[in-house]
Amino acid sequence: MEELLDPALGSVRVFLVHDDNKARKLRYNLGPARILTFGGAYSGHIRAVAAAGLRHGFETIGVIRGEEHLPLNPSLAHAVACGMRLDYLDRAAYRLKHTAETQARLRERWGEVTILPEGGSNAAAVRGCAELPGELGGDYDVICCPVGTGGTLAGIAAGLPEGRRALGFAVLKGAGFLTGEVARLQREAYGRVWSNWSINLDYHFGGYARTTPALKRFIAKYQVEGVYVAKMLYGILDLVRQGAFPGGTRIVAVVTGQPLTSVAECGAPTGLDSGEPRWRR
Repeated sequence: MEELLDPALGSVRVFLVHDDNKARKLRYNLGPARILTFGGAYSGHIRAVAAAGLRHGFETIGVIRGEEHLPLNPSLAHAVACGMRLDYLDRAAYRLKHTAETQARLRERWGEVTILPEGGSNAAAVRGCAELPGELGGDYDVICCPVGTGGTLAGIAAGLPEGRRALGFAVLKGAGFLTGEVARLQREAYGRVWSNWSINLDYHFGGYARTTPALKRFIAKYQVEGVYVAKMLYGILDLVRQGAFPGGTRIVAVVTGQPLTSVAECGAPTGLDSGEPRWRR
């Protein structure tokens, strides 16, 4: 783990754990000969599925929200370099991607496929993410993670030892529905719902991939990924300043995902560089 050093923390200690939650979500979803999944034009999940398909030898199809734009951005170029074939749905059709009618049309187009939801969050993904708490060394009271679709939080909470709790930070605006999603995912994976987790909805900064001048300054100061990780860390520090955590609380913050490598390095992306001097191992 690495410790975040900031005078505002007082006696609260925050430790960072770098973890590729995309790979965890896929761990128990791999095996079918052909996987179709969904994502935006800059989706880390799309990149992860494409890289897994190349590495493990199965076909991948990525259904992208919005219209095709050429040349492809680095995320989609990376996916195509890994062998993924791309399809596109306009935003109205994309909102119906979960329906039987839309999925039937996709199967007509692409043949027999296993369909993974956007973000990879399903019961198998929850079981993969539930393994994270058991791999942590040291003592802690709270484990925090960003929340997009709910699968990572659902799994982490299910895998927590007794007496610990999980706190998710929603990166979407109007994300109250995520409480129901996390509960649904836990129920599908384990047949029960845990009470040791909650979701904070106050640090979305305008919505998914949106930002503000304050968040931009925070990203520049701490050199962290901006769509997910910065919002979580900003929220943690702000809540500490407000006295939301008792003195002496030990917080583990999960730094999710991995950055995009060059297209030529399609495969397993490298880990997030944490060389910024304000982080201590």
